[in-house]
Amino acid sequence: MFPEYRDLITQLKGHDHHFTRLFDKHNELDQKIKNMEARITPGTHEEIETLKKEKLLLKDDLYLILRKAAAATT
Repeated sequence: MFPEYRDLITQLKGHDHHFTRLFDKHNELDQKIKNMEARITPGTHEEIETLKKEKLLLKDDLYLILRKAAAATT
């Protein structure tokens, strides 16, 4: 996710608790979705779609934080 911001992600994960919490939640949802799609854990199509929407909102939030932080360093 966001390879162009790899270094900035590392910095933020070390200093920004809000960013870290969002980043970890995004990864947690990603794994949960993968497990449901692979039928490792139970989940309906609707549950998976709901989780995907939640994950996308988190990704949008993370991207905004990254853009703001990148702008502040230039």
